[in-house]
Amino acid sequence: PGAESKVPSPPSLQASCLCGSAPCILCSCCPCSHNSTLSRLFFTVFLFLGVLVCVIMLSPGVESQLYKLPWVCNEGTGSHVVLQGHIDCGSLLGHRAVYRMCFAMAAFFFLFSLLMICVRSSRDPRAAIQNGFWFFKFLIFVGITVGAFYIPDGSFSNIWFYFGVVGSFIFLLIQLLLLIDFAHSWNQRWLCKAEECDSRAWYAGLFFFTLLFYALSIAAVALLFVYYTQPGACYEGKAFIGLNLTLCVCVSIVAVLPKIQDAQPNSGLLQASVITLYTMFVTWLALSNVPDQKCNPHLLTHFGNGTVQAGPEGYETHWWDAPSIVGLVVFILCTVFISLRSSDHRQVNNLMQTEECPPVLDATQQQQVVLSEGRAFDNEQDGVTYSYSFFHLCLVLASVHIMMTLTNWYRPGETRKMISTWTAVWVKICASWTGLLLYLWTLVAPLLLPNRDFS
Repeated sequence: PGAESKVPSPPSLQASCLCGSAPCILCSCCPCSHNSTLSRLFFTVFLFLGVLVCVIMLSPGVESQLYKLPWVCNEGTGSHVVLQGHIDCGSLLGHRAVYRMCFAMAAFFFLFSLLMICVRSSRDPRAAIQNGFWFFKFLIFVGITVGAFYIPDGSFSNIWFYFGVVGSFIFLLIQLLLLIDFAHSWNQRWLCKAEECDSRAWYAGLFFFTLLFYALSIAAVALLFVYYTQPGACYEGKAFIGLNLTLCVCVSIVAVLPKIQDAQPNSGLLQASVITLYTMFVTWLALSNVPDQKCNPHLLTHFGNGTVQAGPEGYETHWWDAPSIVGLVVFILCTVFISLRSSDHRQVNNLMQTEECPPVLDATQQQQVVLSEGRAFDNEQDGVTYSYSFFHLCLVLASVHIMMTLTNWYRPGETRKMISTWTAVWVKICASWTGLLLYLWTLVAPLLLPNRDFS
């Protein structure tokens, strides 16, 4: 009876979740979960809420209402920027709205990144801010967003574009790091299952997915040559595709060399196939920003007289092209991956500032979990399971990356037109090269540094 009397009623549960400094309490229909996981999920929901606002801002109906804001794109010249289709300057307003929304998200998470520096356990008073007060956090988030929409245009878009370039490059590397870790863990677990169950079905599964990823990569290379190159032109695109294909073949060969297999028995073609497919994906993103209309069917075009013209074969470009949509899906998966999963490898956890695996609960803690059914269990009293500050920094990078993805890396120019630049191309190509070198290092490091533990 005494324990039952301490259980709050549903209204008090909601009030504690929104305003309390204790660990956030969920609805009674939700299972008991770790406080550290729920906090990351709620901050990720804030990020996705901002992404949803960005998507709405890019819709044509909303763009027509954005002329009322102080950074309207017409400057009395009457000139318009149109696509190869039929969208005019209102779309640029939508893109500038995305810039401001993502600036607000980045500022919000950067504020928490500074606030949560050196938090060691949930006993730190700042941990209560991290894990509670969600209603007030939402108010702060809305307030920063409203203020960002009243930033005068001026040079804001150009300066913020370069912040987006740097942040997106780093986030692409984080994506690749998580992908490499995921591929290694996947291969290792299925090999262990095959040995435990003494079944060839697991080996068949690994072979199937390896063959599938390589087949998709080959198809991607063929499509890139068809749509992003022309005979006697587009030499840069041909060089990028050919060089990345050669590098992918090289790392695939290195992955199955006898010395590499002796040093890393779990290394194989599955990981190489995943990295190859991701490299082709990043190459596709890079080629979609080449500022040459002959080599890029997605390129924006400027028409001073406001007339509408179609591209070759009547092709019309829209803001929501295939690279943006696929990039958005990959972004969502990567962000959820950051929020939910800790790695099986100590080196990755050191880089991502997360714990290696959930700690084993003693009898007292297990009893506390049972008594707190429907609540978030505080599993960080002895030490945090992830770096609060680094997690928010990852969300800052995610905010600027989604800004570049939704705007397709177009930079607002001095004449208020959206300009596709070689900067975006080189950033993505360099990210693909850096990722391949990073994967190659994971293969050869045990041979070059035999005294270190890479298990």
